[in-house]
Amino acid sequence: MASTADIRNGVVLSIDGQLWNVIEFQHVKPGKGGAFVRTKLKNVMSGKVVDRTYNAGAKIEIENVDRRDFTYLYADGDSFVFMDVDDYDQITVSAATVGDAKNFLLENQQVQIALNNGNPLYVEMPASVVLEITYTEPGLQGDRSSAGTKSATVETGYEIQVPLFVEQGTKVKVDTRTGDYLGRVN
Repeated sequence: MASTADIRNGVVLSIDGQLWNVIEFQHVKPGKGGAFVRTKLKNVMSGKVVDRTYNAGAKIEIENVDRRDFTYLYADGDSFVFMDVDDYDQITVSAATVGDAKNFLLENQQVQIALNNGNPLYVEMPASVVLEITYTEPGLQGDRSSAGTKSATVETGYEIQVPLFVEQGTKVKVDTRTGDYLGRVN
């Protein structure tokens, strides 16, 4: 058992049989009363975010989470197959665990997968990826009803908003956290 002094950003806690990732923490020592730790926790499975406060020195249960590099191989029905870059073992990850990362996955792409006792918890994508525009309407220069953007479909099938000058076949950089267009890539 660990204590609240061991809480750090990125640590995974086991609370009531569920895994929670520490997003933020703050040790607070008020002038009057006992010290405490204020935390912001994100549920590993559902993504729900909650605030929780612990008294200083309270016992907590820290889970061992192993983050390893994997290469995305292919989609197999409702699941995705990844290969460990160190020992070439393949694992199958459900679509629910992959989540929104599926919108940006290309074959042979490097990702990090967090594992707890061999079970995949979540997939961490790089901050941005380069994708090719497979379909977009031609942008009309005088059309400003949509603030200078239009929708475009990238090679994974995901739809993003791009500026009017972006054409079909253009490679663009996309933010994997928000799905926003970041710029063209030569």
